[in-house]
Amino acid sequence: MQRKWWLYPLLASLVAGGLAAALLAFAALLAIPNLPSLEALTDYRPKIPLRVYTSDGALIGEFGEERRALVKIEAVPKLMRQAILAAEDDRFYSHGGVDYLGVARAALANLSSGGAREGASTITMQVARNFFLSSEKTLTRKFSEVLLAFKIEHYLSKDQILELYINQIYLGQRAYGFAAAAQAYFGKPLEKLNVAEFAMLAGLPKAPSRYNPVANPKRAKLRQQYVLRRMHDLRYIADADFQAAQRFPLTVHHDTQAFEVKADHVAEMVRQAMFEQYRDSIYSSGLKVYTTLRRADQEAANLALRQGVLDYDRRHGYRGPEGYIDIPGTPSNLEELLEDALSESDESNDLLPAVTLEASPKELKAYVRGGETIVIPADGLKFAAKALSDKAEGKARLRRGSLIRVRKDDKGNWQIAQLPLVESALISMDPSSGAVRALVGGFDFNRSKFNHVVQAWRQPGSSFKPFIYSASLEKGFTPATVINDAPIVLDPFDTGGQVWEPKNFDGEFAGPLRMRTALTKSKNLVSIRILQAITPQYAQDYVTHFGFTAERHPPYLTMALGAGSVTPLQMATAYSVFASGGYRPKHYFIERVVDARGTLLLQAKPQIAGEEGSERVIDPRNAWIMTSMMQDVVRFGTAARAMQLKRNDLGGKTGTTNDQVDAWFAGFNAGLVAVTWIGFDQPRSLGGAETGAQAALPIWMNYMGKVLKDVPESILPMPEGITVVKVDPHSGARSGNGIPEFFYRENLPDDNDASAKIHDDAKDQLF
Repeated sequence: MQRKWWLYPLLASLVAGGLAAALLAFAALLAIPNLPSLEALTDYRPKIPLRVYTSDGALIGEFGEERRALVKIEAVPKLMRQAILAAEDDRFYSHGGVDYLGVARAALANLSSGGAREGASTITMQVARNFFLSSEKTLTRKFSEVLLAFKIEHYLSKDQILELYINQIYLGQRAYGFAAAAQAYFGKPLEKLNVAEFAMLAGLPKAPSRYNPVANPKRAKLRQQYVLRRMHDLRYIADADFQAAQRFPLTVHHDTQAFEVKADHVAEMVRQAMFEQYRDSIYSSGLKVYTTLRRADQEAANLALRQGVLDYDRRHGYRGPEGYIDIPGTPSNLEELLEDALSESDESNDLLPAVTLEASPKELKAYVRGGETIVIPADGLKFAAKALSDKAEGKARLRRGSLIRVRKDDKGNWQIAQLPLVESALISMDPSSGAVRALVGGFDFNRSKFNHVVQAWRQPGSSFKPFIYSASLEKGFTPATVINDAPIVLDPFDTGGQVWEPKNFDGEFAGPLRMRTALTKSKNLVSIRILQAITPQYAQDYVTHFGFTAERHPPYLTMALGAGSVTPLQMATAYSVFASGGYRPKHYFIERVVDARGTLLLQAKPQIAGEEGSERVIDPRNAWIMTSMMQDVVRFGTAARAMQLKRNDLGGKTGTTNDQVDAWFAGFNAGLVAVTWIGFDQPRSLGGAETGAQAALPIWMNYMGKVLKDVPESILPMPEGITVVKVDPHSGARSGNGIPEFFYRENLPDDNDASAKIHDDAKDQLF
C-alpha cells in the first residue's frame, strides 16, 4: 500500500494551525479581562469648545483646544456617511468588527507591491484605536485593537459606532469630527455641503496632514477624486452626479477660524464675558452662547464696512507691492517656491495674496496660493496703472516676483488690490431694548484685534452737535430760534487752551439762521453760540443723560464741535435716546447661554423703552423734535445722499473732525440705530475731501439699505405737549403765511420776534 506522503505536511499544518489558534485563544482569554471599559464610548463626553452664535443660529466663533461639533447619526447627511464608507470601510454594515475579506485583499495588494502599502483597519477598529490605544505599529497593539473591535461590536450598534467615529476622528486644522471639519475647511455646517465637499472630507482620515486641502491642495484633490470614484463604483452616486462632483471647484478656507458669519470681535467679547463667569471650564464644557446679532444684519455690516474701506483706499491710490521675491528663470520647483513665498501672507477677507509672474499695463499674470494662476486684464489694473508704467522705479514697480493682493469684483472678474491702512467700525442697535444687531470692530480681526466699537476713543466732531441742540431745547431754544452764523473770536478761557477763531467747514458765513437750518447745514458758529448761551457747564452735565462721561467732555466751547472723546458704542446708545422717544437703553449682546445638554443657564432680560424699569433720560418732546430736525439733515442737509434709500423715516448727523482725522455718521429710525466711523489708528488726516458724508455715510447707507429693505417705515408718534405753529422762515416769528414748526406748548414764539421772549438775556451772544 502506497503511503500518502502529502498527509504529513497537511497534518503538520493542521497541528500548527491548531496550536496557533489555541495560543491566540489563550492570549485572548488573558487579554480580554484587561481590555478597557467601554464607558468612554457609552457615556461619550468629549471636550467641546465654547461656541458662539447669532440669535438665529449661525456660528460666529468657538474657543477651545479642540474644534469639535457633536452630531447625531440621523443628522449626518446620507451622502456624507456613504462617502466615509466608500473611503474607509464599505463593508462596515456587514462585517463583525474585522473585515476578513478586506484583510485578504490588503495582504494580496501588499505582496504584489512588495511592501505594506494598504491597511485593513475597519471603522470599528479605528474607533478602538482612537479611544483606547496608541498609534504604534506593533503586533500587540493590533491584537488588542481586534479584540476591542469585537467587544465594541458586541455592545454597540453599527449606527452608534459610526456616530462615534464621525464625531471623534481627527481631520486636521484642529478639527475633530466631520461637523467641525466642515466648518474648518468650508465655513459651513455639515448639512450644507455637497457631494464634492463630502468626498474631500471623507478622504482626510487616511492621512489628515498629507491630504489637508489647505496645506496640500493637489494631494487633497487626488484623494477626493479617489473617494468620488469609489462612491460611483459602489453606486452611491449616479453618473451625472459623479461627473458634476469631479468638476466642482472647491473653495477651501485658508482662515482656520472660518465660520458661517464673520463676527470675530463679538465672539471675543463673548469669550471674555464667559471667562469672567466660568473661568477655564468654558474651553471644554460645551457652552453655547446665542448673541443678539442677526445674521442678515451682521453680513450686511461686514460687506458695507469692507466696501467702504476699500472704496476709500482706492480713492487714495496704489502704494505698490507688499514685497518681492526673486524667481530665477523657470525653476523645476517653481510652485514650491511660490507657495513658500506666500506661506506667511494670510488672506484678509477676500484680499488674496499672490505672486506676479508677468506684468504689463495690458495684462498681469499672477500665482494665487493653492495653485491657481490668474490673469488680470487692463480693466482690473487701472488702480495700479502708475506701478505698471515705465516711470515706476524700485519697490513701487510691479514686476515678476512682486508680492501683491488680488480680489474678485462684483462680477467675478479679477482685479489688483491692496491691504488698506485705514480702519473703520460699525455698530447697530435696537433703540428700544439695547440689543446689538451688528458689530464690526475693524477691517480684519486677524490683522488687528483692537475693537474700535468699544475701545476706540475718538473725537465725534459735528455728530455731537445734536446733544448740544437737545440741551438748548431745555433752556428755551426752539427749532425756530434765529442765531447768527457770523465770525467769532474766543479767548483761551472759553476754549481751555488758546485764542480760537473757529470757521464753518466751507469757510463761509450765512448770517442769521433758524436753529433747524443751522443743524441741517452743520453750521459750526451757530453751535458755538448756542453753547455760549446755555453754558458749557450745563451742557457737560446734560450730555451725561445720553451715557457720555463728563470728564471726557471738558466744559469749554470746543465741546460744541465735538472736541471731547467717545466710542462708537457710546454714540449708538446716545442716538438711541432720540430714536426711542427719550429712553436710554442698556446695551447687551448676549441673548442666552445653554450648556452642552441644552439646559438654559442665562437669559437676557432687557428693559424695553416705555416698560417698567426703563430709564427715561430726556423729555419725549425733546427727542421727537430733535428727531424731526435730524430727519431734515437727511432730507436736505449734509446727509442728503441718504435719500437714495427712498425712505422718509431716517434721521441722523454727519461728523468730521479738524483736518478730517475722523469721519462719522450716526443715523436711525424708530426701529434701528447705526453708527459708522472711519479713521487711522495713529490719528492723521483722511484727506481734504474725506468728510463724514464722503467716507462714513456710504457705509451706513450700504448697511441700512440692505437691512431695511422691505421693512415698513417706522416713525414715533408725536407726543403730547407739542404744538405746531407757522413761522416766518427768516425771522422765526409767527406768520400765517409761514412754514410749520414744532414747539413745546409752553414755549411758543411771539408774533413779532420768536427769540425776544426767550433770549433777552443772551442777545449779545446770539446775534
